[in-house]
Amino acid sequence: MFKSKHVLGVGILLCLLSSLALADQPFMRAARTDLQQARAQLQAALANKGGHRVKAIEHVNKALGYVNDGIVWDRRHNHALAGAFTVSPDQPHMQAALDHLRQAKDNLERATSDKGGYRRKAIDEINKAIDETKKGIEAGE
Repeated sequence: MFKSKHVLGVGILLCLLSSLALADQPFMRAARTDLQQARAQLQAALANKGGHRVKAIEHVNKALGYVNDGIVWDRRHNHALAGAFTVSPDQPHMQAALDHLRQAKDNLERATSDKGGYRRKAIDEINKAIDETKKGIEAGE
């Protein structure tokens, strides 16, 4: 009887520790989804954005790489235990991309620990993508 309670207690403890280890990964995964959606919207937008749409896509791709690296880094190191721009009607994709970028940034800012520096790098790239997307909105028709 004592052994079965002990085994059950150890099992519960292990479950709790594993949930703590992945506690902030949902934010990282949510940020990755937001970035993927932002990239899809940027790719669907018309190309007449003075090169800014393409630069925004490049920054999103870099941010995605950093988010993925941060998730992998955190799993290996187990640190979880320790604007007002007017949008013209023909720019829905650019605005949707901007919204997704902001959501991705918010999710990354909510994630705990810095994932070996990758989370911060992803946020930096998202900020650049946001800037380029805003410029693209201004430049487009």
